[in-house]
Amino acid sequence: MKFGETPVDEAVGAILAHSVSCGGRTYRKGRVLSKEDGSALRAAGITTVVAARLDAGDVGEDAAAETIGDNVAGRNLAAGEAFTGRVNLFAQARGLVVYDSRLLQRVNCVHESITIAALPPYAVVEPRQMVATIKIIPFAVAGATVDACVETIAAAGGLFEVAPFLPRRAGLIQTTLPGTRETLLDKTQAVLRGRIEALGGTLLGETRCAHAIDDVAEAIRAWRRRGCDLLLLMGASAITDRRDVIPAAIEAVGGGIDHFGMPVDPGNLMLIGHHDDLPVLGLPGCVRSPKVNGFDWVLQRLCAGLAVTSDDVMGMGAGGLLTEISARPLPRAEACAPARAPATPRVAAIVLAAGQSRRMGRANKLLADLDGLPMIARVVDAVLGSRADPVLVVVGHQAAEIEAALAERDVRIVHNRDFAAGISTSLKQGLRALPPEIDGALVCLGDMPRITPDQLDRLIRAFNPVEGRAICVPTRRGKRGNPVLFARRFFEEIESLGGDVGARHLIGESPDLVCEVDMPDDGVLLDIDTPQALDSLRR
Repeated sequence: MKFGETPVDEAVGAILAHSVSCGGRTYRKGRVLSKEDGSALRAAGITTVVAARLDAGDVGEDAAAETIGDNVAGRNLAAGEAFTGRVNLFAQARGLVVYDSRLLQRVNCVHESITIAALPPYAVVEPRQMVATIKIIPFAVAGATVDACVETIAAAGGLFEVAPFLPRRAGLIQTTLPGTRETLLDKTQAVLRGRIEALGGTLLGETRCAHAIDDVAEAIRAWRRRGCDLLLLMGASAITDRRDVIPAAIEAVGGGIDHFGMPVDPGNLMLIGHHDDLPVLGLPGCVRSPKVNGFDWVLQRLCAGLAVTSDDVMGMGAGGLLTEISARPLPRAEACAPARAPATPRVAAIVLAAGQSRRMGRANKLLADLDGLPMIARVVDAVLGSRADPVLVVVGHQAAEIEAALAERDVRIVHNRDFAAGISTSLKQGLRALPPEIDGALVCLGDMPRITPDQLDRLIRAFNPVEGRAICVPTRRGKRGNPVLFARRFFEEIESLGGDVGARHLIGESPDLVCEVDMPDDGVLLDIDTPQALDSLRR
């Protein structure tokens, strides 16, 4: 790849490395310069730009990210669409992120131009949560470098997967000594039930017996006959040796001890054993508290159907000092998950259809017939065909007629009684009606009948507030159009608007958060305001 100062005359097809403003327009970083761009830059007196030009055998940043994303995304993972050299991986099930950190390091060491960042191994994730991100640093990468990265992943059989939580059925045995309080046993049972249910499992029941080898052994046999996928043993006295009561009882019924102790604090006195194929855990005293401890890490893996070996346990020391973490999450608060990565942004659409169409004369342009459908129905059908969900339509002027034109469509009607005060009132009414989980709103005008689902989806795919793309604006030949997608962070500011003013001023006030999305046709520039414009469209 060639990079540096490039004469404008040689820059057609090159990728702009730094934004350039001239003639009232801004050519943003990452733009592939066209012949028209070159002419406009020359006309503005600009003779050189900083640009990147691909060599033979180079792979563009998006294509490289897509290739690597497709190869690293294993079971229960989906790769998002590439944008500015980035592809994100999203979980398709609730479970644990599983990968070899040494393999990830080898992949990252193939070349500095290819980077993969991921959540910690065995992190708990929810559906639609981001698990990893692939980012290509320059605008292009040598094809041989991409191939080497793919070969490293393929040789290991893949990189990332999500092991889903399974509906495990657990049994619980609690031992007692003289003076053991029933309230303590009740609390322990409740806390453990919460832990197991938070991972999609069920606590089948509990047995209480004396803290003696024979009594514990008989309780284990009873649970074995009853049937369960996991057996938990909570002693009235902590396990201090492999020959203590609980491990001795496991061996007395023909079971074995796989590992005792773990480099996680709290949770040091954890015991992992088995009876045939049934995992049997001797629990440390810290499980009486709902705060995260070493038992949670073992339980999560078992509930995801993963084996826990002695080497696995001894590898938990890195990050295993939990005692000093004051904000450890509770099991019912995301099942003891570490810090969460952002999920795929949820985008709703607000179609503004409350205006009075003053420039059209007496007719309401939104009800104008276009090939057998009212204009507003054409716009709403395009929005419904996109990924936006839910779709809200704000009505005011001739509300009953607009509603009738949208009959049987899956939209929510929002009434704006103050529609005569201007577009700001409709926009605010629409935002107030959005569900609380929405991350962004696609603000659509009801008089843009050439908008398509593909155009809207391009904006939605580009939208990612976490990565700095908090306002997505469609462009065509360098000119900005509609609709515009705003992140939730701007909703409060929009509430301060008044009169016939929309939210486009936010674009100019937040340039670092604006993402321009180039469109393949002029639909994003065309709105129908006059009878002449309507006639022209019909022709």
